[in-house]
Amino acid sequence: MGTTLSFITGSIWLYVLVRFIWPLPCGIGARAALALALFLVAQYHGFIRRFFGSIASPEFPQGILIGLNWVFGAFLLLAMLLLLRDVLGALTFLAARDAGRAILGGRALHWSLGALALILSAVGVWQAVRVPDVKYLELTVPGLPPAFDGYRVAQLTDLHASRLLTGSWMAAVVAKTNALDADLVVLTGDLADGTPQARADDVRPLGELRARDGVLAIPGNHEYYADYTGWMAAYQALGLHMLENAHVVIRRGDAALAVAGITDRQAVRFGQPRPDLGAALEGLAPGVPVILLDHRPAGAAQNARAGVALQLSGHTHGGQILGAHLLTQWANEGFVSGLYRVGGMQMYVSNGTGLWNGLAIRLGRPSEITQITLRAGG
Repeated sequence: MGTTLSFITGSIWLYVLVRFIWPLPCGIGARAALALALFLVAQYHGFIRRFFGSIASPEFPQGILIGLNWVFGAFLLLAMLLLLRDVLGALTFLAARDAGRAILGGRALHWSLGALALILSAVGVWQAVRVPDVKYLELTVPGLPPAFDGYRVAQLTDLHASRLLTGSWMAAVVAKTNALDADLVVLTGDLADGTPQARADDVRPLGELRARDGVLAIPGNHEYYADYTGWMAAYQALGLHMLENAHVVIRRGDAALAVAGITDRQAVRFGQPRPDLGAALEGLAPGVPVILLDHRPAGAAQNARAGVALQLSGHTHGGQILGAHLLTQWANEGFVSGLYRVGGMQMYVSNGTGLWNGLAIRLGRPSEITQITLRAGG
């Protein structure tokens, strides 16, 4: 992952060097200094990995992480704006050469793109670190017993507790979730970054989550990067019922609803149990509708064929940046954000409640606390 990321950001830096830095009307020394500064920004994940051991959770003060995300976000946004300008300029040049040259080489536009990238990045970082709003949904679930009509599920996902999203942020999220007075709270993976020891204070508020039928959770890929076994024990100690290829049955009189959860495919790299839907559903009585907690939306078709009624996922963060989200969608079998129908199954992919501290920027893809009201259907 680290080598691939360094190659990608290095390639982006070369593009910015050629299309933004080199044409600047200043001396070679100033351009070289700016090029070096942007190279360091582009490769900061690599420096973290080399000198601090992990890009998953650098133990920097929150203010430094916010600053790093601002400059790194501005670097990425500048590359995107330059690409948009170049494509637009090239297309315009085909129809009107003078107008095309003005777009491709206009000095005022050149400087404006740099300023716009800095401003958009600041807005994006603020959107990333604020406490999310609640998103309300009503979903009709085929086979849902009438006794569960109006059943409310609060979903949190991709919390990514870290030095960026600290215990105070987590406490605010928990308070907002508890205010929903949900029947069930589910957490669909990537709850924290770093070790259980480093994040102890930041995840402690999760122990205050309350719902009539409890709090169910599954691991995401980030749970495996530091200490998977330690994290599972820490979450259980906080009162989170971890569904590792397992299910629970919730009852209202004679009516039943199953909630199953599976592990993440990252488990294979770390010698942990791989996702196993068959094991998760083993022993479940026929005809009981199943809500599946699966961190990744990819693989939804297989889950639908197994008879799952509703899948709740995260992982994608909604793509984080409108437009760039199409890349995330492509990497996740066409799923990125919102409600999908896959065969006879519905799937909801949350934009995420938090996000990884190495790319903390959101533009047009807001974070969310999700309340899902279930309705009985045919």
